[in-house]
Amino acid sequence: MSATLELTEALLACPSVTPEDGGCQALIADRLRPLGFHCETIESGPASFRVTNLWALRRGQPGKKLLVFAGHTDVVPTGPLAQWTSDPFVPTHREGKLFGRGAADMKTSIAAMVVAVEEFVAAHGDTCGSIAFLLTSDEEGPAVDGTVKLVELLRERNEQIDYCIVGEPTSVHTLGDVIKNGRRGSLSGKLTIKGVQGHIAYPQLARNPIHLAAPALAELAALDWDAGNTYFPATSWQCSNIHAGTGATNVIPGELVVDFNFRFSTESTPDSLKARVRAVLDKHHLEHDITWSLSGEPFLTPVGELSEALTEAIRHETGFTPELSTTGGTSDGRFIAKICRQVVEFGPLNETIHKIDENVDVSSIEPLKNIYRRTLENLLS
Repeated sequence: MSATLELTEALLACPSVTPEDGGCQALIADRLRPLGFHCETIESGPASFRVTNLWALRRGQPGKKLLVFAGHTDVVPTGPLAQWTSDPFVPTHREGKLFGRGAADMKTSIAAMVVAVEEFVAAHGDTCGSIAFLLTSDEEGPAVDGTVKLVELLRERNEQIDYCIVGEPTSVHTLGDVIKNGRRGSLSGKLTIKGVQGHIAYPQLARNPIHLAAPALAELAALDWDAGNTYFPATSWQCSNIHAGTGATNVIPGELVVDFNFRFSTESTPDSLKARVRAVLDKHHLEHDITWSLSGEPFLTPVGELSEALTEAIRHETGFTPELSTTGGTSDGRFIAKICRQVVEFGPLNETIHKIDENVDVSSIEPLKNIYRRTLENLLS
């Protein structure tokens, strides 16, 4: 068994449903300390939702740059255990695949990063640049006491990060076909349209908020918010929930509540999107309240040293030239991008993430480790 596979299995055996870390970070810190890493465990959040974070830093040769490997040790809930072919926290091999919750998202990546660093340090010693690990158990949860807290701490310390690789599962069809070099922003709104409740037989004595809101919602759905750009698709507005009514069939409701979300590109800003929504609502003379929630702004890393080094490593190991993409949901890269100009995401296939019987191809584990190691060599040696 390779060192990478062995560590992957050890991490999979740690039950770490968010916000639990399950001992993953202690296991990782024990591997890093003998390499010269200074490991800090930072806990945050209320007692009922305690989050474990790890910042591990190895100072390299002065004047050389710092590369951070980032990720999360928490996993999503398993779902119905009876639907799993094997225990989600007992690493199991079947037909060339390794099964377990977190196999793809993202314990294999973390194991590959750790072993890549072990090999790199053994080969280069103190002649290389600096390396760090930034890990949290609050990525699959609310994401308010994890990476964002570590970023705040590093900003206070004026820690300069040159490169960051987040181990999210980015590959689509085969290992190495996609690198994420950015992510769209996410802006949610809860809109309450006010009407007047009344008897359905006397509509002249009421104001139906469903009828009032329908033209405005249709206009919002049809708007071209922006055209996107070279890296980002056009901004999307999507309605996720609509609720009105008392449950009775003979009552006109007094209000309509609409939940919606923008996934937006760097061509729009939260303020510009809010202003355009307000303009539509005002145009239709709707009495309303709206609350906003910004879970992440878009970030983008243009082609540069990091993406080129990672691309070369992937090409050398797999023969593929990866596509740079910004598709998908949000990631903790959105927080790290505030203190690091070059942030990319790269990891194994994402086909089974968050699914029953989550798995990773065993044959991809060593190549993934090799890609991370080659990237270190390209940037820091």
